[in-house]
Amino acid sequence: MVIFSVYVVNKAGGLIYQYDNYVPRAEAEKTFSYPLDLVLKHHDEKVIVSFGQRDGIRVGHAVLSINGVDVIGKNTADGKDILEYLKDSSNYPVSIRFGRARLSSNEKLMLASMFHSLFAIGSQLSPEVGSSGIEMLETDVFKLHCFQTLTGIKFIVLADPRQTGIDTLLRKIYEIYSDFALKNPFYSLEMPIRCELFDQNLKSALEIAEKAGNFGTGS
Repeated sequence: MVIFSVYVVNKAGGLIYQYDNYVPRAEAEKTFSYPLDLVLKHHDEKVIVSFGQRDGIRVGHAVLSINGVDVIGKNTADGKDILEYLKDSSNYPVSIRFGRARLSSNEKLMLASMFHSLFAIGSQLSPEVGSSGIEMLETDVFKLHCFQTLTGIKFIVLADPRQTGIDTLLRKIYEIYSDFALKNPFYSLEMPIRCELFDQNLKSALEIAEKAGNFGTGS
């Protein structure tokens, strides 16, 4: 079983902690001749595939490297626009590695804020007063689990749909937060968590959860 990542969101919707425990890297590299038989475009400071799929390359995949050298956003390592570079026939044959680009820090901040808003909407849509808000979202490849404390801090875990014991894990993370963040005299409430002991104990808890399947009962 796999636990993908952990997010901690403060009561105002700000991301105060994020840890990627496991990031699948579905990548494909291929050497192309001119003209390129894929349609690429700029998107959020990246160059992604907008049309055409082949040999493990999918729509939405980003250009990660050209001729073995990692790209920098939408530019090659030497600062040239990737789309302009690939329009020049003299640059072929060219080896391009595609894959899903990792989320940037700004994207993670934005997504945490969006989930905070969705959580509030879920509470407001409830036919009953005092709804807990969104506790789980499910897709075909992962489940998002959320636990909100009485003070409004949200602990979010993204895990394999088959992973068990997540409810107990979320409360364990809350316990770690209480012991190693809140009791840290240098930590300011609602601010980003930068504490080595918190990091170490969180990673240990995730490792135990993955190996054992759970900390006890619960799902």
